[in-house]
Amino acid sequence: MVRHCPTFNGLACAAVVVCSSVMPYASAQAEPRAVVELFTSQGCSSCPAADKLLGELTADPSLVAISLPVDYWDYLGWKDTLALAGHSKREHAYARTRGDGQVYTPQVVVNGSLHVLGSDKPAIERAIAKSRKSGLPLSLPVTLAVADDNVTVNVPAGKALAGEVWLCPITKAIPIEIGRGENRGRTITYYNVVRRWLKLGDWSGAAESWKVPLKDVQTGEIDSVAVIVQRGKASSPGPVLGAALAAVR
Repeated sequence: MVRHCPTFNGLACAAVVVCSSVMPYASAQAEPRAVVELFTSQGCSSCPAADKLLGELTADPSLVAISLPVDYWDYLGWKDTLALAGHSKREHAYARTRGDGQVYTPQVVVNGSLHVLGSDKPAIERAIAKSRKSGLPLSLPVTLAVADDNVTVNVPAGKALAGEVWLCPITKAIPIEIGRGENRGRTITYYNVVRRWLKLGDWSGAAESWKVPLKDVQTGEIDSVAVIVQRGKASSPGPVLGAALAAVR
């Protein structure tokens, strides 16, 4: 059963990191065809199928597939151990920007523009194809590299409207034993879980580059990092203009 959220609950989770001068750097992966964001919850009985599918999608090198656990089902009896209040806020912001008010789990948002049921693989593929027809999503060949104890992000010049650049530390796979709520007694693995959102800066169309010390990113269980360049602001996110994903260990 798809669970719809009746109220807004969440705070922004962002931190500014240091911006450096523009410099060339090798790309960490080929240009992706889609960013797939799964809004999920450990307290949602409909989510495990979507969590499993997200794990399958992470094996596709043409996708930046990430999990964004939300906290708005915590009151049902199990506090999601991976949830960030900012993920709930991001999902609500997408709904406001689209104008449809649709907030539920498991929800997938494709390229920052279309939403579908997170457990429906054919619907996800159709959304990817539809979003790419506009020509705007992922039109920027962003590069992300991890070398010399730094994470370096390069965003080329582009004609798209202004946006923001975000760095997301990620854990590739986290098994969780759920003790209460709708999924009690189950152990569910969550894939490419976003643990923080670090704002690198605003992007206005000019070429930009940022360098972040690896020690500021690779903490705890962090083993990957993603960069997302997105039109609009955190409070009104638009299409994803560019993205990349790389391992940090």
